[in-house]
Amino acid sequence: MALRLLVAEDHTLVRQGLVRLLQDEEDIQVVGEASNGFEALAMARELKPDAVLMDLYMPCLDGVAATRLIKQEMPDVQVVLLTISTEEDDLFEAVQAGARGYVLKSVNASNLVKQLRQVMSGGVALSEDMTNKLVTGLARKVHISHSDEPVQCEVLTEREKEVLALISRGATNKEIASTLVISENTVRSHVRSLMQKLHLDNRTQLAVYGVREGFALDSRNSYPSNVTAASETR
Repeated sequence: MALRLLVAEDHTLVRQGLVRLLQDEEDIQVVGEASNGFEALAMARELKPDAVLMDLYMPCLDGVAATRLIKQEMPDVQVVLLTISTEEDDLFEAVQAGARGYVLKSVNASNLVKQLRQVMSGGVALSEDMTNKLVTGLARKVHISHSDEPVQCEVLTEREKEVLALISRGATNKEIASTLVISENTVRSHVRSLMQKLHLDNRTQLAVYGVREGFALDSRNSYPSNVTAASETR
């Protein structure tokens, strides 16, 4: 089934270029175009897309505010922000609003399509540079594991730690299920449990937490990044 995508970008030429590019992909169907955040919200309500590819800086209602409203009303709609900004604050606010991805406009066409597919497969769309910036921002602003009531990794089960390690390396739910030889429903259950135990709001924050706490580099769980080998077991 094709990904039903809403494109929100205030610059007409850029928006039209994105639509033409994405419509060439057999597994992507552009169902609508919006020129500002209010239009994006209204069209998301009407069209019920699978995902919204949205510019960060838009008139009337910017991408972060629009993302927050979309996720509040339609939590199953995934939002990927497209931007020229490499500012840590912008990235942090986007993730806090519920964005599943933060893609720079300098990315090439094939990588943009790859990032969208990754998000819809259960992953996140963040480059290594952006992940590092997000880790720094979270460390300074929310102090995930060093707050007044710190969350200890010991509260996690061994299986949850394995799932977190794979999330922090960019693995999708399908890849995690194949690697750990469990069902995707079980993976989703572990992801929900991780967010509850670690007091995090979304998968992107889980990935950042895992990177910060060293799960991505844990030699005990030596799975490669972007795991695809279905034969690999615990």
